[in-house]
Amino acid sequence: MKILVLGGTQFVGRAMAQAVLDRGHELTLFNRGKTAGDLFPAAEKLVGDRDGGLDALDGQSWDAVIDACGYYPRLVKDSALKLKDAVKTYAFVSTISVFSDTSAPGITESSPMSRDVGDGKEEFTGEKYGPFKVLCEDEVQAVFPSNHLIIRPGLVTGPNDHTNRFGYWPARIAKGGDVLVPGKPERALQHIDARDLAAFTLHCLENNILGDFNATGPATVQTMADVVAASIEASGASADPVYVDEAFLLENEVQPWSELPFWIPESSTDTAGLFQLNVQKAVDAGLTFRPLIETVRDALAYENERAQAADFHNWANNLAPEKEKALLEKWANR
Repeated sequence: MKILVLGGTQFVGRAMAQAVLDRGHELTLFNRGKTAGDLFPAAEKLVGDRDGGLDALDGQSWDAVIDACGYYPRLVKDSALKLKDAVKTYAFVSTISVFSDTSAPGITESSPMSRDVGDGKEEFTGEKYGPFKVLCEDEVQAVFPSNHLIIRPGLVTGPNDHTNRFGYWPARIAKGGDVLVPGKPERALQHIDARDLAAFTLHCLENNILGDFNATGPATVQTMADVVAASIEASGASADPVYVDEAFLLENEVQPWSELPFWIPESSTDTAGLFQLNVQKAVDAGLTFRPLIETVRDALAYENERAQAADFHNWANNLAPEKEKALLEKWANR
């Protein structure tokens, strides 16, 4: 197959591009040429801009396009219209944040979605992220009504994650000592390795599997204790997890998700379903998951690479070590 990837040099897009090559397909990348230009020397590279600079796409055709960097409906519409007669299938990477009610487990592909972007301004905020993605999906489906693939990942994990959302845990645990872990050990989690996400997307394109899919996992219940145990195994560090009550953390102004990744407080009843989506449709269609230890090991290796160029504790999405130490002391003396 000839496959065009929009983006293709960071995290999810990079995993998609690598999967295209690994599975023996012909890869074309379209991006601004500003990030990791030395990646994928075997690929054809088209330089342009989604905002008014799509001319490099003229005069060619592909079997499919994977849109891994569509966030604004206007720009996704422009790309879809430009490629209307140039690709057979449009695959769009969306998000589970499209759903309007995440208060209960069991969200399926047909659950209600929110298109409310408030003031309607084209500016990226956390509140607009989901609704913008819904409107992006609408644009894809309008132009490709019978030949679209919508992939809705949950939290994406694995190597090359520049956000440090998941990598915090193996990197922190590798440092050893007492490690502050939020909530209960048995708290359920869902996530998907970017490489599994890419493999599923390519599997769908190769087999003409179309429609929309919740793509997160794993297929069986995974807990915070599982992530901690895998992180200890991956690093071999002498680390002792200290599970701290969520109410205590909130009282002490610890920020869920940003300071302690993977933490959505159980008291946040409006988001209780975000780690308990129904992914059976995707599993039935061929979604598979690699062992957790593989994701953790590779994420740790990537974090160690990053640490050669920057201090770990200056990166986003982590609890400062001095704050962690103070919280652990306060928790022990409560």
